[in-house]
Amino acid sequence: MQKLPSTLPNMILSLTTISIIMAIALGFVNDKTKEPIAKSQQVKINNAIAEVLPPFDNDPSKESISIEGNKLILYKATKNGEWVGSAVKTYSPNGFSGDIVLMVGFLPDGTIYNISVVEQKETPGLGTKMAEPKFKNQFNNKHPEKNNLTVKKDGGEIDAITASTITSRAFCEAVNRAYEVFKKQGGVK
Repeated sequence: MQKLPSTLPNMILSLTTISIIMAIALGFVNDKTKEPIAKSQQVKINNAIAEVLPPFDNDPSKESISIEGNKLILYKATKNGEWVGSAVKTYSPNGFSGDIVLMVGFLPDGTIYNISVVEQKETPGLGTKMAEPKFKNQFNNKHPEKNNLTVKKDGGEIDAITASTITSRAFCEAVNRAYEVFKKQGGVK
C-alpha cells in the first residue's frame, strides 16, 4: 500500500476516520457495560441497606423516596407489614477529597441503628478510617435530637478521627442531613 502524501486534507481525513472508529468503539463498550454497572451499584446499595437496618422482609429499594435528584434517598423497611426502620442514603460535599456518601439506618423513633460508608475518596490511612467501627459506631444508638452529633472540637459528642477533622465533620454533617430527611418523610414515631 502506498503512503498518502502529508497534506492537510489527508491529515483531516485520517483524524476524522480514527475519531469515528473510536467513537463507535466507545459507544459499544458503554452500551455493553451500562447494565452490569447499574446492577453492581444496586447490589452495593441493597447490601448497605441490610447492614444499617434491623431484619426486614420487604424490598426497601422498591419503596424509596428520592430527594435532591438522587443525592438523598429514603428506603422504608418493614417486617410482617410493620415498619422497622428507614435507611437514608445521604452525602456531604465537604469531605477532604470530595463527596462522602453514607447509608444511615434509623429506627422508627429516630435512633440511629447503624451507618455504612457507601462512597468516599478520602486520604488512605486517615480519612478512610471513617468506615472503621471505632469511628462510625459512635453514632449507633444515638438520637440526633437528643445527642449533639458533631465533633468534640465543635462542642459535640463525637471523637474526630486523628488528623482528619475535616472528614469527621463531613461525616457528622451527612448523618445530620440524613436525619432531617428521615424526619421530613414521616419518620419519628
